[in-house]
Amino acid sequence: MILKELSEAAGVSGAEKDVRDILAEAIRPHVDTLRVDTMGNLIATRQARIESREKPLRVMVAAHMDEVGFMVTQIEKSGLLKFSSVGGLDPRVLMSKKVLIGSNRVPGVIGGKPIHLMEDSEFDKVPSIDQLTIDIGATSKESAEAVIKVGDYAIFATSFSPLGRSEGENGPRLVKGKAFDDRAGCTVLASLLQADYPVELVGVFTVQEEVGLRGAHVAAYSVDPDVAIVLEGTICNDLPRDKEASPVTRVGCGPAISIADRSFIAHRGLVDLLIETARQEDIPYQFKEPGMGGTDAGIIHITRSGIPSVAVSVPSRYIHGPVSVLSLNDLEHTVALVKAAIKRLDKWPVVGEQGNQEKR
Repeated sequence: MILKELSEAAGVSGAEKDVRDILAEAIRPHVDTLRVDTMGNLIATRQARIESREKPLRVMVAAHMDEVGFMVTQIEKSGLLKFSSVGGLDPRVLMSKKVLIGSNRVPGVIGGKPIHLMEDSEFDKVPSIDQLTIDIGATSKESAEAVIKVGDYAIFATSFSPLGRSEGENGPRLVKGKAFDDRAGCTVLASLLQADYPVELVGVFTVQEEVGLRGAHVAAYSVDPDVAIVLEGTICNDLPRDKEASPVTRVGCGPAISIADRSFIAHRGLVDLLIETARQEDIPYQFKEPGMGGTDAGIIHITRSGIPSVAVSVPSRYIHGPVSVLSLNDLEHTVALVKAAIKRLDKWPVVGEQGNQEKR
């Protein structure tokens, strides 16, 4: 499964090459053109193979390759490493976590003051990242510099595997791993590029989403699509709570369609297309709670003269942490839903006065 390979690959924002290489090898036999732009986005085009309108729509489907992680900022005299976060990380989940640093994957452990040495006033406070260090077992700055340099990236040392007894056909088939945001979306897009459509499908595996949607901005301007669909691994908070509240999404309940988040309001025609397609194809689906999170759609939809956009996500527990959990059923249903929706796009009135069909 490509999700395993992608999840275990290193690809912090700005250093997505390993992930890009895996994807390029996987999709190359299935696309007509494949290129890497100056930002590092991987852009694959599969021409329309099903008869359609005289000039097929150009549909951009995007998923980001980068993950949150760390960058070494200083090597102390003791051999311990100071670091900064790359992307949104919660300091509460960092203490004692294992990491891998640099291209040689040097193992390390994130450490801080042990509980025995804390003052009473510190017990209710979360240590900030600048109070933490990475320990690689070096005893001096010189010994650390022999294997690590300032600017090296670090990732969580997390292996991919099934979770519990949920692999059966009737269960949610849960798996654990790191970087499901957004290696889940990348897995879905790699699968979509193997099918035939009545549209020109441009698959874009973007860079630097976690630090400001940067790759998607450049790619959307270059591709200049009629329609955009963004694939994500999204927030899931379906765990027990003291008070009754609707979760953002639920694992095992199907792909999550975004109506709006902090970065954009989805094109209503595309939302309706996904809903109708799911109902006709008997595919389970859910809505992501509006106003939560953000995706590459936030910059794609306002590129050039505007691009009708929608986001579809695979619910993933504990994203932006050392380990995430998702359902393979949700992953497969996301592939099925988006594939069927793209095949209907040719006859769906989603472009026109709100879109940019006229330029075609």
